[in-house]
Amino acid sequence: MLIEMSEQAATRVERKERTRAALLEGTLTLAADRGFAALSLREIARSAGIVPTAFYRHFTSLDELGTTLVEEGVRQLRVALRELRRTPDARLAATVRFVFDQVDERRDLWGFLIRERHGGSAPLRGAISVEMQLIVRELVVDLSRIRALDSWSPDDLELAADLIVSTVADRIADYVEALPRDRPRIIDRAVLQVRLVALGMESWRP
Repeated sequence: MLIEMSEQAATRVERKERTRAALLEGTLTLAADRGFAALSLREIARSAGIVPTAFYRHFTSLDELGTTLVEEGVRQLRVALRELRRTPDARLAATVRFVFDQVDERRDLWGFLIRERHGGSAPLRGAISVEMQLIVRELVVDLSRIRALDSWSPDDLELAADLIVSTVADRIADYVEALPRDRPRIIDRAVLQVRLVALGMESWRP
């Protein structure tokens, strides 16, 4: 009896997770055409095959659904970058290209993030800003471990990290909207721009 109840509970949890994932994926598909702000709860629920009232079993509001897409999407990139940083010989160009590989795997999600970064609702813009700041902070920690930057203050390190992250984010915005034939050129440009920032850092005297 206990085993049967446990299996039923597991099935309910799995079903709930599948529906939650369907809501997130459906939102990405719908938002690609009109933007998140133009979507209704009813059509998002329909995309996942549920009635509108069942939506609230998964999210308290559309804004919570949107911020969940932001947080989970960027968190995946942060975790992947942490794994990459554990590689002793990880190079600057390889790291930048790695970021674009991650974007390639979820171009629908990154298209959503780029579109909502400046034109979305205030909660989504705020969530994206927070996630980008988390990436900046992790990069600051990486930069602080570089011997040549020992004399840099935390503010100087944050300035450099913010410049690198903003530069790559701008190129990602170009990348997700570009034709396939233009994407390699955009990645190469991002690599060159970050290298240029790195060269400037070598000459910077705090």
